[in-house]
Amino acid sequence: MAARAVEPSWRTKGMIECKDIAKIYQSGEIETVAIKDITFTIKDGEFVAIIGPSGSGKSTLMHILGCLDIPTRGTYLLDSHDVSQLSDNELAEIRNRKIGFVFQSFNLLPRATVLRNVTLPLVYASASQHEREKAAVSALHASAFPEKFWHHYPNQLSGGMMQRVAIARALVNNPSLLLADEPTGNLDTKTGEIVLDTFQRLHMEQGHTIILITHELYVAEHAERIIQIRDGNIVSDSPVKNRRIANNHH
Repeated sequence: MAARAVEPSWRTKGMIECKDIAKIYQSGEIETVAIKDITFTIKDGEFVAIIGPSGSGKSTLMHILGCLDIPTRGTYLLDSHDVSQLSDNELAEIRNRKIGFVFQSFNLLPRATVLRNVTLPLVYASASQHEREKAAVSALHASAFPEKFWHHYPNQLSGGMMQRVAIARALVNNPSLLLADEPTGNLDTKTGEIVLDTFQRLHMEQGHTIILITHELYVAEHAERIIQIRDGNIVSDSPVKNRRIANNHH
């Protein structure tokens, strides 16, 4: 239930299984292969970075993993459910129930307070206002967002604080998977460290399954495993040997 947002017992299985995933875009007679027969598995509770340069196919893969698109061929299992060929409405339902998104641009409503922004994903749920606020409070605590700012508006916050609000909003629906697309892209290095620290604590202390999309090796090395993509192919998939631990800012 949504109101139990971030309690120790709330996690569901977040296993991801991609088998021979390909995405081909057709424009007239011209075929563009964005990703080519990609296969990998992400276990429940893993923190994985997917890294690659612009045009590598990582954004296409992110859209498929986030159920924003479906592959041309291949199988994608999320939580043991085959989501490879679902309809738009079915994909929307999966996104709402199972995936928490964090984007480079924070996408906060400017006229809503921090607390209100975090409750927004629950507006269409059956939870009462009290339950929604309780879930939002849990999610804000989980993202280490200071309570004294909960009734502030986005224009009163720094970029790093806005991104932590966005992380809390992603957590509030009790997702199986947290999917972060270039989450430090609009932040300076020091502020980015605060956000990366938040992801590391969510992983290490609460066991969240996290996929981090980035083009920066420095950012990717905060995960425990890096999948590198180039020209639509996986060129390496290995544990991070010397994992970076973000400075512990609170």
